[in-house]
Amino acid sequence: MKKILLSLLLFVCVFADTNTSQDSLSFVELRDISSLEAKLSSIDEQLDKNIWIKRYKNYLLYKKMEKELEMIQTNIDKLSKKKSSKQQTILNDLKGQKTIKLSELELVQEYKFSPIGDKIKPKSIDKPPKITNPFAIIEALSYIRQHQNQKQEYTQAKNDIYVIIKLLTQKRDIISKMDDISDSKYFNTRLEDSIKVLGDFEKVNEIVNTTEHLYSKKIERVIAETNATIKDELYRSLRIFLLILVLFVLFMGLKRVFKKYIEDDDRHYTINKIINFVLVILTVFILLFSYIENASYLVTILGFASAGIAIALKDWFMSIFGWMVIMTSGSINVGDRIKVTKNGLEVVGDVLDISVFKISVREDITLTSYMKNRRTGRVFFVPNNYVFTDLIANYTYDNMRTVWDGIDLYITFESNHEKAVALATEATRKHSMGYTELAKKRLDKLRTKYVLRSSNPEPRIYAFLEPYGIVISSWYMTNSYATLSLRSKISMAILEEFKKAEDIHIAYPTQTLRVGDTKMASEAMLPGVHAGFFDSI
Repeated sequence: MKKILLSLLLFVCVFADTNTSQDSLSFVELRDISSLEAKLSSIDEQLDKNIWIKRYKNYLLYKKMEKELEMIQTNIDKLSKKKSSKQQTILNDLKGQKTIKLSELELVQEYKFSPIGDKIKPKSIDKPPKITNPFAIIEALSYIRQHQNQKQEYTQAKNDIYVIIKLLTQKRDIISKMDDISDSKYFNTRLEDSIKVLGDFEKVNEIVNTTEHLYSKKIERVIAETNATIKDELYRSLRIFLLILVLFVLFMGLKRVFKKYIEDDDRHYTINKIINFVLVILTVFILLFSYIENASYLVTILGFASAGIAIALKDWFMSIFGWMVIMTSGSINVGDRIKVTKNGLEVVGDVLDISVFKISVREDITLTSYMKNRRTGRVFFVPNNYVFTDLIANYTYDNMRTVWDGIDLYITFESNHEKAVALATEATRKHSMGYTELAKKRLDKLRTKYVLRSSNPEPRIYAFLEPYGIVISSWYMTNSYATLSLRSKISMAILEEFKKAEDIHIAYPTQTLRVGDTKMASEAMLPGVHAGFFDSI
């Protein structure tokens, strides 16, 4: 059906051109033209889908609008000298058309000098990054990948244009055959148009080929230079790494030697700390002097810092050094529960923030707030220099989430204290079992890093003689962030067990009244006599 329609269209086109050509086409010639037109239609379908042809159509549109603008300007020049009202009205309309046309041309400005617009111009090549440390290698690799992609994109553009030229050449040849068969101006005009389009793309192809060659060479050069710089930095980083590795092996060897010949655990622990500190300091200095381009800057900074400490900003610099100690030692971290003691005031809370000058601590409901402060929820700001001058206790150091807590209950001297100890032990173990297991796991990890002489987290129950009776002291592991909750639960559990036992009686301060009829009993009430009327128990 399609071939029939094409044949009819060709017949109409040829028949309409009989005024200029009296030659008639035979059926065979019409059939040949129809066959060629079918091939041409297939090529046009491929070209219409191509992005470069679409850009070329924008180029043709730009040229068309440019000619229209020239015509408008010519008419404006002609009418600018006319003074009649009708001509002035036309002139104003032309000026409005000119403004609109200029705006439209601005939208397709990139096609002014090229049939395919700015795509003919490759992307700019950035300056290679300066590689002065291992982290800059990542940036350099990204730079290489980026420019390789740019090169591939431009090469792909060149290949796409080559394909278009091939299709345009086939189209020209087909139309040329059709023009040879018929002398119609219709085919002659189409042939001229196809030759013009092909010529435009051949010029573009020539420019793109030359540009692609130079562009590829330039990218290859900068990539080669960047690779050489990466290689140099890798060798330098490898030498620094080997130097640090040698220091590490040497210091580990020193640790083994000291461990072999020093039996005192405390001394061995202290020496390990010193060795680790020296190793870290040496490593830091190696890295600093390796990657700081001008070492004199570092010396100058250290000189100013030392001078500042020696004058009026002592507390300020001490807070900075305190922050350095806190951050490097890991003694206090954000989220830790700490206790700060200053001039008799005790504050227990969670660390909200550690800035260069202070630690922000938010109070919580704790045993300290219950027994001493009777208020909580405040935010305290602790200067960092307190780590050098005051007491700061960390309840959760090194991810330790449990602490010891104790409950004291008094029983009378006549009570069965052995049974009381057994009941307190059972109740304490029952309610603190989960925290005991948690403490065991964490203490086992701490044992590999620190000297722990006593690391048994099982509940401990003690019995002591006191003036008013026997105190049963129960100690157990509890959550560092919620001590009061478990303390309340265990207290009530022990109290209930003691109440159930008939031979256990809770003790509290009492007084015994002794009444006698004898003169001796009356004299005992006189001042200075030890056996008074009321004897405390």
